[in-house]
Amino acid sequence: MLSTATRVGIPVARRRLLSPKIRALSTSPQLIRTSVPATRSSPPSFSAPSSTSVRSMSSTHGESTLRPEPDKVLQDIADYVHNYKVDSDLAFETARLCLIDTIGCGLEALRFPECTKLLGPVVEGTVVPNGTRVPGTNFQLDPIRGAFNIGAAIRWLDFNDCFLAAEWGHPSDNLGAILAVADHLARQGQPLSVRDILEAMIKAHEIQGGLALLNSFNRVGLDHVVLVKVASTAVVSKLLGLNRDQTVDAVSQAWVDGQSLRTYRHAPNTGPRKAWAAGDACSRAVNLALMVKKGEKGLPSVLTAKTWGFYDVLFKGKPFEFQIPYGSYIMENVLFKISFPAEFHAQTAVEAAHILHDKLKEMGKSAADIKSVRIRTQEAAIRIIDKQGPLDNFADRDHAINYMVAYPLIFGELTSESYTDASAADPRIDELRSKIYCVEEKRFSVEYHDPAKRSIGNALLVELNDGTILDEVEIEYPVGHKRRRAEGTPLLINKFKRHISHHYDQAHQNKILETVSDAASLNKLPVDKFTDLFVKA
Repeated sequence: MLSTATRVGIPVARRRLLSPKIRALSTSPQLIRTSVPATRSSPPSFSAPSSTSVRSMSSTHGESTLRPEPDKVLQDIADYVHNYKVDSDLAFETARLCLIDTIGCGLEALRFPECTKLLGPVVEGTVVPNGTRVPGTNFQLDPIRGAFNIGAAIRWLDFNDCFLAAEWGHPSDNLGAILAVADHLARQGQPLSVRDILEAMIKAHEIQGGLALLNSFNRVGLDHVVLVKVASTAVVSKLLGLNRDQTVDAVSQAWVDGQSLRTYRHAPNTGPRKAWAAGDACSRAVNLALMVKKGEKGLPSVLTAKTWGFYDVLFKGKPFEFQIPYGSYIMENVLFKISFPAEFHAQTAVEAAHILHDKLKEMGKSAADIKSVRIRTQEAAIRIIDKQGPLDNFADRDHAINYMVAYPLIFGELTSESYTDASAADPRIDELRSKIYCVEEKRFSVEYHDPAKRSIGNALLVELNDGTILDEVEIEYPVGHKRRRAEGTPLLINKFKRHISHHYDQAHQNKILETVSDAASLNKLPVDKFTDLFVKA
């Protein structure tokens, strides 16, 4: 007869070591009855399963350890990065304008302490030999921290380029990673030119925008900076010398990495994190690419793995869809924020508000005479920037369409300073905001997604206290749209001139403008010589 301890699976020798309390539990009649039938007088015998039953049990209950071929989405991105030749003159010229504008947006952000307090090395005073230079500063950082600095500054004022589809975002955010890596490599002696930066920008735009065309990450609560991380990882992997298969691995790491929630972009949690989220994505991208360069393995079915993959965990089980193959479409159709530092779905509404301000002035009226303002807009704008109630901070205000319309109706302008606490303290703004409401215009929503149009329509209808209704002002395409590129390009250059004027003396400004205006010479300029143009002593 076996001892009680043996029958419940505890060897006698080990049983002596148990505490009295545990020993008492081990001899509990209830446990004995549950563990071993009382009538059994000998231990149960087990026969080894046949090889057939082992295979059956494994296929039914165990996970297969066979690594599959990488997901097609990963392979398509890597093939595009390594094999596609960009031969579109329009794409390269647009990329040049985009580079100029994006650098300028970063410089403008440096005028705001809320941004600059986050910049610099992690440990104050650290200088990295051959490190990344951050435009507008004297920082010399490792490329991971450099990517954060450049990316955060670029994105801080929500004034850089935009692309709108099922998902929206700012493809020039990727310059944070691209410029940081390219500058660091150039300072180590690698022959990289501005042309290499432009090509990387075109491809990053294409990857981010191509994924955004039909796939809405915001509808599952994810922020669009996941696409910055993926696109940046892909293009910097090539700059760092990774081969095609390593790029597949690096991109898989970007997809499995923790993804940001959109919480910081929406009421009641809107906050400044939305201004540095892209910088964070850029730094993560550089870090992951460097890890793969050192031998880190990828995750081949990171998207499609049952239960554990991106689709099942974060995308409601739905695979990505694609409208067009990767080429240069996104850069060619990118939207520039030229006139106003306003969330892009509101750009045409802000333009209309300026027109109406001038009309009121012409009539001898002002915003105080307004009874109501109706905004006909796209569904996306209602979902993202239609807010009521108090606005807590800069980030709240530049993502509230009624604030962005009220301010120019009152003051006839909308600048970066318009969102500060000091500006927002004027009681007339909230008074007018309470009279502004949005309704969806189905046509605007449809044409917003039409690849032949990509419009961002808004229409403002103002009723005055005396019953007068002004002619509705409708604008479908902002000045930064491809359809208004000829009109917008000189304005974009003027925007850049304003942004550099706060940082450099006139002689230095002239040197910068001369350099960036000559496309042929700019293409050949070594990356480090380009970034040196913007270094502050």
